[in-house]
Amino acid sequence: MDYNNQPQVNPYNGGYNPNQQVSPVITVKDWMLQMLILIIPIVNIIMMFVWAFGEGNPTKQNYYKAALLWALIITILYVLIVVLFLGTFIASLGSSY
Repeated sequence: MDYNNQPQVNPYNGGYNPNQQVSPVITVKDWMLQMLILIIPIVNIIMMFVWAFGEGNPTKQNYYKAALLWALIITILYVLIVVLFLGTFIASLGSSY
């Protein structure tokens, strides 16, 4: 076996490979602008989809994909809670007569 052609992985630095392409760092100014855009209703949802699935920094794409998944999970939980409360409220109205 020829071990000279195998990529060298150092377990002490998290498997850092100096030949690996690194995405650019997102500046504080960019984060501040993105947070400002996320304050605006409706625009924030549209921009989250643009940033998650558009071309750009992979770190930012992964962040907004995760944010969209959390938003979906929370929305589903809210809908379930509302349906349960409405069902309970309607059932209590029907039994009071």
